[in-house]
Amino acid sequence: MPIIGFNFDRIIVEKLGKIQKGMKVKNNLTIKGLTKEEISVGDSNDVVKLDFDFSVSYEPSIGNISLQGHLMFMEEKKKIEELIVEWNKTKQLPKDITPLILNTVLGKCNVKALLMSQEVSLPPHIRMPSIKPETKK
Repeated sequence: MPIIGFNFDRIIVEKLGKIQKGMKVKNNLTIKGLTKEEISVGDSNDVVKLDFDFSVSYEPSIGNISLQGHLMFMEEKKKIEELIVEWNKTKQLPKDITPLILNTVLGKCNVKALLMSQEVSLPPHIRMPSIKPETKK
């Protein structure tokens, strides 16, 4: 199943207060919807559009980052029909494609959120590598 498209539809970042010691950062990724799309790509036009919402909240009320977008992927017609039926019943993705979808969305959203946090002077929401001075024994 190749991923053939990824787009952000809405990006919101806001700093609401001063950075505080002991603040907490929470991340959330939600798959909002799954629909079949008619797009002519190669030999197939069987494409699924998956809508997502990724958010980072700095608590207590320090800032927020909200990224909404969609991912497009191509699959065999039969598999797409099964995927849509399963989604409509359970609102869950099949276990065989879940890691690919979620890792793609998380990778792109974490990078974008990191860049956006720098724009408004919020701390990174993910732990960044750091070098500590060597201590003498």
